[in-house]
Amino acid sequence: MSCRRCPRLVAWREEAARRAPRRFRGETYWSRPLPAFGNPAARLLVVGLAPAAHGGNRTGRIFTGDESGNFLFRALHAVGLSNQPGSVRPGDGLDLFGALLTAAVKCAPPDNRPLPAEFANCRGYLLREIALLASPRVLVALGGLAFDSCLSALAESGAPLPWPRPRFAHGARYRIGGDVVYASYHPSQQNTFTGRLTQRMLRAVLRRAAGEAGSGIH
Repeated sequence: MSCRRCPRLVAWREEAARRAPRRFRGETYWSRPLPAFGNPAARLLVVGLAPAAHGGNRTGRIFTGDESGNFLFRALHAVGLSNQPGSVRPGDGLDLFGALLTAAVKCAPPDNRPLPAEFANCRGYLLREIALLASPRVLVALGGLAFDSCLSALAESGAPLPWPRPRFAHGARYRIGGDVVYASYHPSQQNTFTGRLTQRMLRAVLRRAAGEAGSGIH
């Protein structure tokens, strides 16, 4: 995947590699947009915000190489959506059985905060990923910004949004046209270290979504 539409993101993803922290010095960074990972034949799409500068931007796979990814993959494994509870980088044997994993923005943003124009530039990629899945689809949005991106993408694909517009809340479920969107707090360290999001809470959302999509085994 190659894209240079957002000069700020291009500069940041490449600068992260040049100024790697000591623990990652000497590693070859991916420093490119991150494609989706998982099973495109599934009906479940898990959508995060964006790669981490020294996580996915380094490893080349979304939600790997940092604590957020570790937390997420433990939950995915626990509900039967992945074959192992952790991932380091491509080639480590990880497989997602019944889900496709992606992000609303494909490049690492400064301060983990993409700009509105950057969300807009990436929306076409998210639209294509949603279109890969067989209908009816189930989306799990990790965090409020990913939730808004999912709503915008579904609306752009022709689905009528309910009125009033759905609001983000952990555990919320909304029907959008023929599809369903679940909301969860993002597995950021700010949320997981403070207990705002626990493994039990995330697994509960994933389990409900997987059951509705016909994915998972637990």
